[in-house]
Amino acid sequence: MFVSDEVLLDVGFAVARVRLANLARSGVLRGASEDACRIGLAGRLVRVHARVLAEREDSAGLAIRWEVTGASGEPFPVLDADIKLTPAADGTTVLALAGVYRPPRAANEGPERAILHRAASAAIRNFLGRLAAEITGQPGPAVAGAGPSPVPRARETPQPPPNV
Repeated sequence: MFVSDEVLLDVGFAVARVRLANLARSGVLRGASEDACRIGLAGRLVRVHARVLAEREDSAGLAIRWEVTGASGEPFPVLDADIKLTPAADGTTVLALAGVYRPPRAANEGPERAILHRAASAAIRNFLGRLAAEITGQPGPAVAGAGPSPVPRARETPQPPPNV
């Protein structure tokens, strides 16, 4: 089944590109992937593979693969996806994920398929929210299961607290 979501970041493309590359090297992708799998897919993440996609003047990103232990205890690919950054209006950047989720064969039919699609969508929303928070330096990953992404905006620099 296909999954996708996107988040509008209130940081410039050049900044977002560098920060996404740093996330890939720092291990944050694994932590964000583990959280997303636990929340949305109720599985135990075994491996996260990521590789840099070709960068262009108007886009940059990563290819990612999640592998988890399923109900049968055997590993199976959960997600093969591209994470992509593109410049948007007013110095903002779109962080998007588009990919294919491959559930276990037994869960790929009937009502289980619809439930798994919602779970996979929640996992992706949570994962992108976490990446958005890391890229912008703001707390607050997306809430899993909250429906379609409202394309949240995060601030590039923290705002000072109001004077009391």
